[in-house]
Amino acid sequence: MELAHSLLLNEEAYNQLGEFQKAEFIFEWLRFLEKLLPVTSKADVKEKQKKLIEQLISLLNSSPGPPTRKLIAKNLTVLYSIGDTFSVYQTVDKCHELIRSKDDSPSYLPTKLAAVVCLGYLYKKLGRILGNSFTDTVGNVLKAMKNAESQGRYEIMLSLQNILTGLGPAATPCHRDIYKAARSCLTDRSMAVRCAAAKCLLELHKEAVFMWSTDMDNVATLCFKAFDGSNYDVRIAVSKLLGTVLAKAVTYKQSTASSRQNLRIICLEEALQLLGTGFLRGSAGFLRASGDMLKGISSVSRDVRVGITQAYVVFVYTLGGQWLERNFSALLSHILDLVSQSHPKAIQTQMDAICCRRCISFILRAIVGGLLGEKAQIAAAKEICQAIWKLKKVVDIVMNDSNLETRISTADVTASQHVLVCALHELGSLIHGLGTTAAPLLQDSSTGVLDAVISVILHPSISVRLAAAWCLRCIAVALPSYVSPLLDRCIERLSALKSSPEAVTGYSFAVAALLGAVKHCPLGIPHGKGKVIMTVAEDLLCSASQNSRISVQRTQAGWLLISSLMTLGPAVVQHYLPRMLLLWKCVFPLSSKDLETERNRGDSFTWQVTLEGRSGALCAIKTFVSYCGGLLTDEVIQRLLPPLPCAVDLLTQLPSIHKMYGNALKTPSVIYRHRLYELLALLPAKTYEGSFCAILKELVADFTATDNQMAASTFLLPPLCHQDDLLLLGPFLQETDHRFIEEQLLLGSNIAGGSLEYDPYSIYEKAEEGDSVPKPLPPTLSVISAAVRLFGVIFSHVAESQRFQVLEKLLASIKQTKGLRQQTVQLNIISAFSSFLKHLASCKGSLGPEEVRRPALTLIMGALESSNPLLRCAAAESLARLAQVVADSAFTAGLAQVSFDKLKSARDVVSRTGHSLALGSLYRYLGGIGSTQHLNACVGILYTLSQDHTSPDVQTWALHSLSLIIDSAGSLYHMHVEPTLSLVVMLLLTVHPAYSEVHQSLGRCLNALITTLGPELQGSNTTVSELRTSCLLGCAVMQDNPDFLVQAQAISCLQQLHMFAPRHVNLSNLVSCLCVNLCSSYLLLRRAVLACLCQLVQREAAEVSEHAVAFVKDCREDFISDINIKEVGLEGALLNVLDKELDQRLCQDIRETLNHMLTSVAVEKLSFWLKLCKDVLAASADFTSVASVDTTQEEEGAKDDDVLTSESDEKPHPFTNPKWSTRVFAAECVCKIINHCENAGKAHFDITLAQERKQRDSRDDFLVLHLADLIRMAFMAATDHSDQLRLSGLQTLLIIVRRFATVPEPEFPGHVILEQYQANVGAALRPAFAPETPPDVTAKACQVCSAWIASGVVSDFNDLRRVHQLLISSLTKVQAGKEAQSQLYNESASTMEILAVLKAWAEVYIVAVEREKKQSDTHKQILKITNSTDENHGALTSSANGLLDLVQVDLGTLSKLWLAALQDFALLTLPSEYASQLPVEAGGAFYTAETIENARPHYHNSWALILYATALWLTSTGFLLVDADEGVTNLSRPVTPTTMCQDSTSRAAVKSPEDVNTDRFHLILGISVEFLCSPRSDAAMENITACLHALQAFLDVPWPRSKIGGDQELGVELLNVLHRLILTRESSDIQLATLEVVRQVIFASQEHVREKRRSAEVDDGASEKETLPEFGEGKDTGGLVPGKSLVFATLELCVCILVRQLPQLNPQVTGSPAVKAGKPQLLSESGSRLISAALVILSDIPAVCSPEGSVSVLPTILYLIIGVLRETAVKLPDGQLPLTVAASLQALKGILSSPMARAEKSRTAWTELLRSALVTVLDCWDPDGSQQELDEISLLTAITVFILSTSPEVTTIECLQKRCIEKFKMALDSKDPVVQLKCYQLLLSIFQFPNRDVSYPYIHSLATSIVRKLQETEKTKPESSAELQVIQEGIKVVTVLVAMAEEAHRACLVTCLLPLLISFLLDENALGSATNSARNLHEFALQHVMQIGPQYSSVFKKVMASSPTMKARLESAVKGNQESIKVKTTPKHAKNPGKSSSIQLKTNFL
Repeated sequence: MELAHSLLLNEEAYNQLGEFQKAEFIFEWLRFLEKLLPVTSKADVKEKQKKLIEQLISLLNSSPGPPTRKLIAKNLTVLYSIGDTFSVYQTVDKCHELIRSKDDSPSYLPTKLAAVVCLGYLYKKLGRILGNSFTDTVGNVLKAMKNAESQGRYEIMLSLQNILTGLGPAATPCHRDIYKAARSCLTDRSMAVRCAAAKCLLELHKEAVFMWSTDMDNVATLCFKAFDGSNYDVRIAVSKLLGTVLAKAVTYKQSTASSRQNLRIICLEEALQLLGTGFLRGSAGFLRASGDMLKGISSVSRDVRVGITQAYVVFVYTLGGQWLERNFSALLSHILDLVSQSHPKAIQTQMDAICCRRCISFILRAIVGGLLGEKAQIAAAKEICQAIWKLKKVVDIVMNDSNLETRISTADVTASQHVLVCALHELGSLIHGLGTTAAPLLQDSSTGVLDAVISVILHPSISVRLAAAWCLRCIAVALPSYVSPLLDRCIERLSALKSSPEAVTGYSFAVAALLGAVKHCPLGIPHGKGKVIMTVAEDLLCSASQNSRISVQRTQAGWLLISSLMTLGPAVVQHYLPRMLLLWKCVFPLSSKDLETERNRGDSFTWQVTLEGRSGALCAIKTFVSYCGGLLTDEVIQRLLPPLPCAVDLLTQLPSIHKMYGNALKTPSVIYRHRLYELLALLPAKTYEGSFCAILKELVADFTATDNQMAASTFLLPPLCHQDDLLLLGPFLQETDHRFIEEQLLLGSNIAGGSLEYDPYSIYEKAEEGDSVPKPLPPTLSVISAAVRLFGVIFSHVAESQRFQVLEKLLASIKQTKGLRQQTVQLNIISAFSSFLKHLASCKGSLGPEEVRRPALTLIMGALESSNPLLRCAAAESLARLAQVVADSAFTAGLAQVSFDKLKSARDVVSRTGHSLALGSLYRYLGGIGSTQHLNACVGILYTLSQDHTSPDVQTWALHSLSLIIDSAGSLYHMHVEPTLSLVVMLLLTVHPAYSEVHQSLGRCLNALITTLGPELQGSNTTVSELRTSCLLGCAVMQDNPDFLVQAQAISCLQQLHMFAPRHVNLSNLVSCLCVNLCSSYLLLRRAVLACLCQLVQREAAEVSEHAVAFVKDCREDFISDINIKEVGLEGALLNVLDKELDQRLCQDIRETLNHMLTSVAVEKLSFWLKLCKDVLAASADFTSVASVDTTQEEEGAKDDDVLTSESDEKPHPFTNPKWSTRVFAAECVCKIINHCENAGKAHFDITLAQERKQRDSRDDFLVLHLADLIRMAFMAATDHSDQLRLSGLQTLLIIVRRFATVPEPEFPGHVILEQYQANVGAALRPAFAPETPPDVTAKACQVCSAWIASGVVSDFNDLRRVHQLLISSLTKVQAGKEAQSQLYNESASTMEILAVLKAWAEVYIVAVEREKKQSDTHKQILKITNSTDENHGALTSSANGLLDLVQVDLGTLSKLWLAALQDFALLTLPSEYASQLPVEAGGAFYTAETIENARPHYHNSWALILYATALWLTSTGFLLVDADEGVTNLSRPVTPTTMCQDSTSRAAVKSPEDVNTDRFHLILGISVEFLCSPRSDAAMENITACLHALQAFLDVPWPRSKIGGDQELGVELLNVLHRLILTRESSDIQLATLEVVRQVIFASQEHVREKRRSAEVDDGASEKETLPEFGEGKDTGGLVPGKSLVFATLELCVCILVRQLPQLNPQVTGSPAVKAGKPQLLSESGSRLISAALVILSDIPAVCSPEGSVSVLPTILYLIIGVLRETAVKLPDGQLPLTVAASLQALKGILSSPMARAEKSRTAWTELLRSALVTVLDCWDPDGSQQELDEISLLTAITVFILSTSPEVTTIECLQKRCIEKFKMALDSKDPVVQLKCYQLLLSIFQFPNRDVSYPYIHSLATSIVRKLQETEKTKPESSAELQVIQEGIKVVTVLVAMAEEAHRACLVTCLLPLLISFLLDENALGSATNSARNLHEFALQHVMQIGPQYSSVFKKVMASSPTMKARLESAVKGNQESIKVKTTPKHAKNPGKSSSIQLKTNFL
């Protein structure tokens, strides 16, 4: 194929190829040429033009296929437009010659067609140049058309369209001729020709004025004829023509009417009249139509009506949304008039009426839903409402006029019904779409929407009553706050008008519809409504027999209410179940004898009532089983069963009852059957086994009934066929935008579409996806449908022997019938059998023996050869299922052989299509094809069939089957891939585009081949490269196909290719193709585009977006107007499409695509995305409503609102009136953008950093720079009419507050950036607290309030009060109690609101307390440093106290409410076995007993913060009960019936303060332990943290600690729970918080032990001390029992923490404790903090033990502490200690100084253990000291801690002492000054130790070394500050030694020290030039000399006398330093320069 890539055709390569390869080669060359020519230089083109034209003309003669001829034509055109045009006439003449040729052979036809196509393209591009010859061309072409066949006519029409496009007005002379030709083609028998003619005429009308003036009527009539017998494509094309021409006619008069006086001007009325006439009279001529009218038969075929319906929509869409707004009134009255009594013939039968109504509804939905924005929709709703009022008045006049002569007949009244039905359906759909934005419409009393709808509930026609009920349901779903009031109103009217039949049915429909709406309203309805409805229903059923006039209506109404009540779900229904089961039991006779009596006794009317009642009861039970599966226990099933046998008996007797009582019972008995079948199909089949035979008989009778003439294939079979096979039937069964009306054409002319009046019980069901209203089919059809389903269930449970008999009977019944009857019976039976096989396969059953297989096979084979294509599909699917259930390879092979034999012999289309599909489907459920032999045979035969050009149908089915086989064979198919691909490409290049179904099958084959090749397509070898090129070539052919399904296939194939071989798919071309089709009028094409886009943007979103914008910039203008990619990018275009799109699945795909794009590029294109979202949100922000809500006294607030609302854009808005759902999506996008920015870097939340980086690179963009926009968007959303948008806006605001709360404002230090927006935040929140706001919005607003207050953004409390006031208002609402709660929603909604309020207050209180604590801590530190005065203190704490003061006022109330909420939560978390303990009647404080399940999630959402706040409150009161009067005044009612929160009057009588405290203690501890014991894996970290913090706060107070300390089991349980938490949660914050709680538990236990010891001492007196019992764990024995021991539990927990961080501590890991570990390691900060916390706990453990117990645990504790020291003692610079080392030394000190070490009973054991520990520490040194890994400073400090903290007997053993001294010596000799320094400091503390036994050995051993080292420094003066510090520290040590020495030795020491000090002194001259170190040393030495001199004057004088030089030196130094000495302070300060903070930390351990 590479050889094809050249400017001229490579003829040498071309001639070497085979026939088929030549075609592929040519096509590839032409494709390449098309891309190459525009980019080649003109000179090169001109040079080779002659040769190129020769080559292209010669190709014309070589019979090119359709895609090839199109490319030849395009290339010739491009060639002439770039190069010279002188030879163009020769080319045109050549084409004329080819067209005029007399050769009529089929082989020459492609050449003729190629010439026609060429002419079209030449004129299209070069029209003006060829102007002279065009009359000849048109003449020739039209002449050729006279005897052309369909392909010729098709191409000629398209060619004429191109000629007209190119010539424009110049073609006027030929307009009439072309018009005549196109007219005949528009009614051609070939549908493709009709489509082409429509396109030609559409082009013609642009210039041919006569078409939309004088000939307008003819054009319309012509289009009506074209609709007759048309297919979907024709209807689309012709409706586009008709709609566009009419729109042109209507709009023309406004512009240039004056210039053409003789023109006929058509006004809007005339245009609508034309369409209306066609709609009502169809395509017939006037005479014939009037004749038919006289005969009383309607002659309008459905396809004409559907076509005209589409034309109406095109007409309005062409005129546009603004035109529609202006003319809506006129249009509405015209459209509704089509089904009014003015045209009774259009609606004379119910079938016609339903079809017409559908068409009208479709027009209204398409234009109102698709073209109008929300405001215009509200205006439209008002118009519709006016129409309803007018009709209502007419009906009232008719019904009330008592004068019989003037009284209009009821026929007229019922004639108005269809108008009302259409108006009500559209009104319902409109309001449903508007959602809560429709609130102003319903509140507008002048329109009276609700009154209008409710008034027509009493209309005489049942259709209108149902439509009104459905409209009410739509209103309820859109505005949930109306559900309750509407229910009340309808129930009240139902009770009041019980004696009116219309009122009973009308209002019962309304109530049922409203109950059906409840499941779509998350806030629900009050629980009590169910009770009322149940009572009304029972009342209706009981009173039904009282008045025979309304018996039927009351019976129906009663059961309808009960059925609809079932949809409320188990939580509601369980309360009424016993009453319903009782009614169910009573409705059927108890025995068959009673039934017999009943049958003989009744009359026609009583049977009508009886059947109505029983059908209703069956329906109620069916609804119960469907909606309340949770209640369907065995016991309930047993109670449901008794009436069933009787119900089945009645079923068998229905025919005889029908005969007995006449035709009036026909419909009721059919409905009864339907209901019973539906119920039985839902119940477990085992429950009615005994009735199988009777039911099967009835089912067989239904399938074969002689009176059932309706062939209902199109609704029975599609669910039973495989979705893939339905594609064979083209758009016929596929989803399209017009499905709502197209469906009628599927059902056939004798069946009406579905409608509500066929089954009023469907009023409470959900409409199917894509439908606005449920559309139940007529009972005669739906009963068959139910029978088919039930047959599938029962037949798979009957005995195998019985199956054979039934199948034989079914086969016989097919044979007995003939003609159409036979088709109907066969259809029913195949449907039933398919249903059986499907059910059998799903329950993995077996078909039975050979004798059952035989009739089954006969049945299927008969259907495989049926003339109905749907039946053939169903039969093929059944065959696959049969193979699946038999599961025998020999049987399957036999089935395949049957089809092979048939295909070899059969010549008829039906057999060949059926059996080829059977071959493809056979292995569908068998896990794929396993046999190569079978595969080869299939492929061979299907290859042959797919090349049968005589029958496109056979080709289509064979290719479809081949695609199924490719899928089934998987990798086995690889050997066939090349030939199959060649076949597919060859057919794509040769089959005419008119046969679109063949191309669709080819597309499926190509897709399957690409999937089979998969990732291999990336390969680079020749074979793979050729395969890939063929795939791409196939895609290119399909992309150019006119059929939309083929284009969708092409996109799908390219999507697959891009997935497997992305480098080889031209992304730019693919994206441009997607952009072109993004707004296609074909739904499936749009879906394919979005599916592909969604995949592309996951991988390369930025590139896709760039390609789209680049394509639009290069693109022609007419595309840009469609979607505005140029301005708003692909993302904005998608948002626009999302807003206009009505298909929900597609909308979901668009959202997903945008989310992927946002994830990939939002951070890089931040401004762009934020602007998009802002444009969408601002496009329809209704600021008037905002302003009205926010009128407050606060001026700042008002100013700020103005700022928000005053921006106005000059240029047109990129988004016009987006729907609320689009705006919600935009708000969600803003939240996602903030989240993505959070992950992208901190500059997004740091304004200083952002501005710096923006200055450096202006392309950088950061979120913080757009904060004003973010706030504005959140504000707009939060104050909208739409509740969903308000929720999204508040969520956005919440995220903004949380993310930006801490961002400082650089211009105003000490302030944060959000502070300037506080007025906006207040204004956004205020509307959410208005009384009428739904609870979910208020709950979300509470969350924002608490986040805002807690964020600390606002420091001025006057400002904060605004938001605080909102919380206070909501708290007042909570206090008002259950009585004051809104009755609009379910009780759980108020639970949600109350808990949200309490949670918000809890958050504020927690923050206030934490802030106060923080400030008091910092204040203490400041006090320490500066000794500040009280005034400072006041200033510091005022702000924290301010917030606390705000809360404090309401704390009395809040605490009671919090405790009540916690008690509710505790009750709700009880396991189900304790359900009996729940309060039954009243429920809890904030939930009712009936709504427990709904309330649970709200408690789970808020308990944690409430718990923490309660714990803090109890802590602050210290568990002391508050004053009796305090807080009660704030409570207007007792909050809860529980003892916990009793008010002051009853408290004393019931419980003592101690009991109340104990209750609260157990409540908080119980909730915490229960939660922490097993937090669900999805439990929020915040909840766990809050729970742990609550426990910490709780244990901060003595009283709870004493409870925990006194109850060891409780302590152990708590520790075990905390241990488990540490094991399951990795978060270091949670683990730290857990350890803090453990520490407090240990502390509590310590306090308890200490208290017991103290009280024992007091009680027993000091004298008997020896006999005191031992307190603490371990008692006398020292044993600790796991599971019961607090110490053991603590140790387990600490070991868990330590070993997790330092696995080396685990002896099992290191082998044994003695093994030397590896290098010490430095842990992370969080790890270090965890270890430190654990060590603190370890050091506290001995205090909890008895002396014996302490001995048991000491080895473990010492091992762990020293282990941590050893493993983490890393050397740090400047002698700092790692945090873990500091902690282990601290813990070591705590352990060593424990009183247990000195206690009598444990002293000996402790001493031995501590010695061992010291040895362990000493062993840490490297034996030779050369490779010292561990930090010596840490180890020396540890030794010092041992020496100073233990009793002398531990360390004074000679061997240990000796080793310790050695270590110090080594340190003194260290080269590292830091080690020396630390050594001096440690020795200083040892030397000063009061016990001489300890200190003297060290002094004796080390003093000499120290002095000697200091003397050495005389020679080497210190150079660094470190060395200086070492000398200073050494001098201090010696000074101390001097002071300690005995009198006799002191002189000697002073004599050593003085010369040393004086040697460091400098004289005046030297001082000036000395280094810093020398100067500091000089000052230090001088101070010491001045101190020592007076202290030891005798020695001093003696030394001075002995050395005059020293004396002189001293004197000069004193003199030189005299001035500075005056300034100097005490010697203390000399210490500070030499000390670092780390050393201070170290000395703390000693």
